Amino acid sequence: MNICVFLSAADLDERYTAPAREFAELIGKGGHTLVWGGSDVGLMKVVADGVQAAGGRLVGVSVEFLRGKARAGADEMIVAADLAERKAQLLARSDAVVIMVGGTGTLDEATEILELKKHGLHTKPVVLLNTAGFYDGLREQFLRMDAEGFLPLPLTELVFFAEDGAGALAYLEETAGIR
Repeated sequence: MNICVFLSAADLDERYTAPAREFAELIGKGGHTLVWGGSDVGLMKVVADGVQAAGGRLVGVSVEFLRGKARAGADEMIVAADLAERKAQLLARSDAVVIMVGGTGTLDEATEILELKKHGLHTKPVVLLNTAGFYDGLREQFLRMDAEGFLPLPLTELVFFAEDGAGALAYLEETAGIR
């Protein structure tokens, strides 16, 4: 399965990097491919290292202005002209999406992917990996949106919140129908 992972390129605390390494190992050992932003820095590097070390493939989609941070050892590296093209390529090359911890770029990617799914423009499973409760506030907001009628489909059909990588991968393997 080609798993798109949206995540931070920042250097982060061990409470975020340790679970990311564990999830990366599960992706690699499962024979899956990581489809990610292509950067060889921060948490993106941690996950790419883990997937590659565990035998998985790496498909990066960088962007022209970040070309200098792209991972040289990826199995495949695409360089998009801009962020919009990058997001489109990431989605097109994946069977499922996992949103890990991140900043405004990750939040932008997450909301676009969810908006596209809401409108039926893709049906790929989407998981918010809630490492260390990072997305508790967002989950609360989504629950409110759902309860107050702001979502045209039930929240459970839009996104799955996983507390750990094993739960995220199990959900993806079950819902994507690809192993």
